[in-house]
Amino acid sequence: MSSDTVISIKNVKRCYRMGGEQVWALDGVDLDIQRGEYISIMGPSGSGKSTLFNMIGGLDLPSEGEVTIDGAFLTKMNQKQLAYIRCRKIGYIFQTFNLIEVMSALENVMLPIIFSGASDEEAKSKAIGILDKVGLSGRYDHRPSQLSGGQQQRVAVARALANTPAILLADEPTGNLDLKTGEDLIRTLQKLKDDLGVTVITATHDNKMLAASDRVIYLEAGKIIDIKTKEHLSFSFGKIG
Repeated sequence: MSSDTVISIKNVKRCYRMGGEQVWALDGVDLDIQRGEYISIMGPSGSGKSTLFNMIGGLDLPSEGEVTIDGAFLTKMNQKQLAYIRCRKIGYIFQTFNLIEVMSALENVMLPIIFSGASDEEAKSKAIGILDKVGLSGRYDHRPSQLSGGQQQRVAVARALANTPAILLADEPTGNLDLKTGEDLIRTLQKLKDDLGVTVITATHDNKMLAASDRVIYLEAGKIIDIKTKEHLSFSFGKIG
């Protein structure tokens, strides 16, 4: 494994039982992801991309095989250790935003910082800086219901960045956004990758992601059927920047 490999997936299989049948959501996946890459995982419904996404994020564990982050084996960790990894190394962005409705944008971003052990004052200062970075200065006191869909997604991005993660996982991040807002979000993710060296991994159906991706991983029936690099991606929705 290269010293620049942040995530390594070796012969990962994931079996679920549905009724009396075994269903292999992943069936022998091998993949190394380099630090600072922008990866898109694509495939039809039922291809296994959400399962692979959950394996990378430590939200689920394989039936067989190994997943490592910075050389640490997720499969050998207890729940407390997994929670630490998820809190300190990984930021999550969900399609449905998952913001707390009774909290302001600032409070939503402060929450994971406080959970990591920071004081209220430290959390507030850091959260303001992150909200400014994603273009939400002046929206600190707005609750989710007072924000547009695009602004809510930016709060979700800011919350994902709260503890300075090395890895940003985005599950269908443009699924609930209009075309322009979706493109703006993709530019934001690429800027985070370029400026902060964050490894961005998305599970997506959205072809707009191809313009920003360093590699696209295509899944079908739980197997990787193709990997395309930036040089081989022909789709583009315009310059990102």
